[in-house]
Order: sequence, then structure tokens, then C-alpha cells
Amino acid sequence: MHKSYPSLLLVSLLAGCNFAPKYVQPDLPVAAQFPANAPAAGIAGQDAASLGWRDFFHDDRLQALIAGALENNRDLAQSLARVEQARAQFRIQATDRLPTLETNGQGTRSRQPLSALGVGASPDAGAIEFTQYTANVGVSAFEMDLWGRVRNLAEAERQRYLASEQGARAFRLSLIAQVAAAYYDIRAGEERIDLSERTLEGRREGVRIAQKRLDAGVTSTVDYDQSVLLLTQAQTELAEIQRTTEQARNLLDVLIGGPSGVASLPTGKPLNPAQQVRAIEAGVPSAVLASRPDVLEAEHNLRAANADIGAARAQFFPSISLTGNYGFASTALDTLFDGGNKAWSFGGALNLPIFDWGRRSAQVRVTRARAEELTAAYQRAVQGAFQEVADGLVARRRLLEQIEAQSRTVTAQRRLARTARQRYDNGIAIYLEVLDAERNLFAAEQQLLQLRATDLQNSVSLYVALGGGLLESRAS
Repeated sequence: MHKSYPSLLLVSLLAGCNFAPKYVQPDLPVAAQFPANAPAAGIAGQDAASLGWRDFFHDDRLQALIAGALENNRDLAQSLARVEQARAQFRIQATDRLPTLETNGQGTRSRQPLSALGVGASPDAGAIEFTQYTANVGVSAFEMDLWGRVRNLAEAERQRYLASEQGARAFRLSLIAQVAAAYYDIRAGEERIDLSERTLEGRREGVRIAQKRLDAGVTSTVDYDQSVLLLTQAQTELAEIQRTTEQARNLLDVLIGGPSGVASLPTGKPLNPAQQVRAIEAGVPSAVLASRPDVLEAEHNLRAANADIGAARAQFFPSISLTGNYGFASTALDTLFDGGNKAWSFGGALNLPIFDWGRRSAQVRVTRARAEELTAAYQRAVQGAFQEVADGLVARRRLLEQIEAQSRTVTAQRRLARTARQRYDNGIAIYLEVLDAERNLFAAEQQLLQLRATDLQNSVSLYVALGGGLLESRAS
């Protein structure tokens, strides 16, 4: 065997050393299935992760608003800028694994008196003038990564970069959900305002009739005052709905990065789930967690901590750095690159840690504790994702029951209000019965509209919780 082969083999083996612990995905502290009291199979639908947001949302106006937010939202722009910072930091760290080549050229002209050099005692003894030119290329302090320290540092930065990418994707999903929630608040507000204005118009007419009946001596001031109470109730409710709706519009403008320009957008659709969103199904937790960017972000951070342990452990072993320089030196510029003017130097440095008062041991403990923290953070992210889906499934089921019950309530309240009005007109009942019936009808209709908006917002939250929204459309 050639005498250099054993040394080459030894260097190859050393170069493959890595003291980072083998990554093992932590146990998932959640059930294998979502809670049985909210089965996803109860509603036929599609897999959320493969369903683009343009396919999920049917409302063209909402689609235009989401597209504007994804393009212009300032918080999303900050998140994407942080991704670029992490990418650049990874590239900086990765370059430490390769030698850095530097080249330079220099020319100097110097004068030294002979007396300063110890030649002649008199300052008038003369001087030496000297000219030198150099041109070099070299490697400065390149560390041989025998124990994987530099490699693990680069891997840690790579994982943090990947985590930042997942963080940006998670924010993107959150932004889509926020835009949809604000939009449904506005649509519910618009429908509630329309209901309030129609109710207000009828109650103004009721006050006018009550005034005539009072003037004719047919009724008392009690009936008139009660009709006025119905009117003021509708006015108060209308002002409140207008306030919250205008605030929701302000929030939407911030989310989409500027004025929404509603006049130029397509007409919005009614608050009907069948017309607004597509039905989705939950699947199994393991599949959901594989597509959740917040869970993937936590896992990448954990992998980075794992690599940091390897880098900390490697500091217990000696490090070797190499330097080298090759070039030319001459007293005349025109002969600088002649063969006889070659100049070179090569060297190495060995750093062998002996005693540091436990500093490196403490660094290893810090990295291990950080890994333990991020393991818990990863498992908590898994639990949070599981809870969001489970909560969404429960809400989907119970909100449907609430809407059905509230619809029956509205129907019954309409009959009751109509009957109370007929009884009053026929002199069978007092106006207080009309007051209560119409007040309850108005409240029931408002609550039904709000429940429909809440149901749509929950559908969006469930869609995002299941990892939907990362694609723009199925074709993507």
C-alpha cells in the first residue's frame, strides 16, 4: 500500500465525524383520530391541504381581497424579508466550510537613514531608499472541519432558514383567515344594516299611526310611548351595527395594504355557506400535521438545536487551521512576475483546549436545554394544531344545529309578531304585547345573521387549521 494512503484514509474518517445527536422525531402527544363527538365524515368534502384558496372561496369579491392582501400586506412583507435574512445568514455560515481565496497587490517606496540602522554615527551618514512590489494570492485561517463543528453550525442556520420559510407560510394562512373573517363581518354587518333599516322604516310608520290614534283619542300615551321605544331600539341597534361594520372595513383596509376600492370589485354573495365556501373533510391527525407550517416551523427549529449540540461538543477537540500564500516580490515593477521573484509561505495552527473552567461543558448544557425546550415547543405546536381542528369540527356541527334552531325561532317570532299586531288592531291585546313580539323578532333575526357569519368564519378557521390555503388553486 502506498505510504500516503493510511493518512488519506484517516483524514477522510476524521472529516466524517459528527457529534450531533441523531435526530428522532418526538412522540406526538395527541390522539390518533379527531374527537368522535365531531366526526369529519358527517360532511362530505375535500382534503383541505390540496384545495387552493381560490377553489375554497366561491365569492369573487373575497378572492380579489385575499389576492390584494397577499400582494400588499405590510406584515407579510416583513415576514418575507425575515426569510431573506435567514437565507443570507445561512449562506454566510455555509461559506465557512470552504477556504477563502484572497489576492492583493502592493507597491511601497521607503527611505531609512543609515544612522537608524546602526550604520554610521552621524545623521549625515546618508540613507537607503528601497522600492518593493508584491502580488499574492492566499488562503487565510481555513479551519479543517475534522469534528463537524463548522458543518453543524451551517446545518443549524439552514434549519433556521427553513423554519423562517414555514413561519412565513403560517403567517400567509393567518392573513387569509383574517381577511375572510373581516369580510364576513362586513357582509353580516351589511345584511344586518339592511334589516335594521327595513325595520326602522316600519317602526316610523308605527309611530306615525300611534300619533294619529293618540290625537283621535283612540289610544293612550302609553301605547304611543311604547311605539317610540320600538323606534329608538331599532335606531340604537342600527348605529351600533354601522359602527362595528365601519371598523371592520378599516381593519380590512389594513389587511389588504390599502383602500379596498370596493366599488371596483365584483358583487359580494349572500351569507350562505353553500354559496361562499366549499365543504372540506378533516382526515387523520398525522396527515394534517404533515401540512401545517407552524408544526413544520417548530420541527425545523428543533433540528437546528440538534445541530447546535454537535457544534458545542466539537469544541472539546483540537482544531486545525491552515494558511497559505503564493505570489511574487520584486524591487522593479517590470520584472515582478519573473520566475526568480516567486514568493510563498504555508503554515498551520493547532488549537488544543486544555482547561477553560467548564466553559465548553456549560455551552453543551445550554444547547441541550435549548433542544429540550424546543422539543416541548414542537409537541405543544402539535397539540395546538390538533385542538384547532377539533374545535373547528365541534363548532361546525354545533353551529349548524344553532342555525337550524334559530331559523325556527325566527319563523315562530314572525308568526307571534303578526298575531300580536292583529290582536292589538282588534282591541284584544295591549300594545305592550306588540312591543315584546316585535322586539324579540328583531333580535332573533339579527342573531340568525350573526350565526351565519360565525359559521362561515369557523369554516375558514377549520380550512386553515387543516393546512389549507398554501395553494392558490388546485392547478398550482
